[in-house]
Amino acid sequence: MIVAAAQVGSVLFDTPATMERLRAMVAQAAAQRVELLVFPEAFLGGYPKGLDFGAPVGTRQPYGREDFLRYYGAAVDLDGPELAEVGELAAQHKMAIVLGIIERAGGTLYCSAVFFDVDGTQAGIHRKTMPTAAERLIWGFGDGSTLGVHELAGVRAGANICWENYLPQARMALYQQGVELYCAPTVDDREIWAGSMRHIAYEGRCFVISACQYLLRSDCTGDYKCWQGDDPETVLIGGGSVIASPLGEILAGPARNGEQLLVADIDLNDITRGKYDLDVVGHYARPDIFTLHVNTAKQQAVRLE
Repeated sequence: MIVAAAQVGSVLFDTPATMERLRAMVAQAAAQRVELLVFPEAFLGGYPKGLDFGAPVGTRQPYGREDFLRYYGAAVDLDGPELAEVGELAAQHKMAIVLGIIERAGGTLYCSAVFFDVDGTQAGIHRKTMPTAAERLIWGFGDGSTLGVHELAGVRAGANICWENYLPQARMALYQQGVELYCAPTVDDREIWAGSMRHIAYEGRCFVISACQYLLRSDCTGDYKCWQGDDPETVLIGGGSVIASPLGEILAGPARNGEQLLVADIDLNDITRGKYDLDVVGHYARPDIFTLHVNTAKQQAVRLE
């Protein structure tokens, strides 16, 4: 199977322009016969790195509400035209796509990953369960109902987003469901990230595909008031996308030199070969000592019956 990670940044607050980048990446992947393509965290909708949304502790500034209004406008709906087009692209190229989005749901935004199968249908969605630090101001919290694994191109694929990958319980929830292609959309561009992805691949005996944004200051509007400054060449998110095998070997990346497509031709039998001596939810587990309960019920504030 040929899989790929798209290292590409959004055009912040300009979703139509970001869709142009998505189309270009899908076309590039199709030319290389990619069967499953993973996009970074918050690709459609954007990751507003460096903004404070006017929220010092204990107060909110009016300009922060305007920033949120603009961010809300750049987000996408699950049944909106942008995702409908992504489904059409998936069907056109017979390519499964895992896409990081900022999802608009009522008055709340979620950092989500949407799964498209090769026939273009939305196979599922995962909402980030634990936004990190200031992300908690602008994103809602996903619940256990989206901690699922989905059949894409005949393979079991699941996703944890960015620092969710540092939640052992979230990883175990995917392992228990037999994840084979573990997708890790992210904006974490630190050197340590590749080591974390190798660890997860080795621990779960699965393939890990981690796509990170590569974002320049020039990808943002002129009035973008981020703490990093106004030099258009400033790198806001520096990539580091990587693909790892079930034995923790790096198959592609980590990519550092700008926008690019990482491609790997994988042998799915390596998953079984790896589990010969390590299956953390099977023969290498001790359920008589350790158990994990995952609440997969959908949570909502009001139930109308």
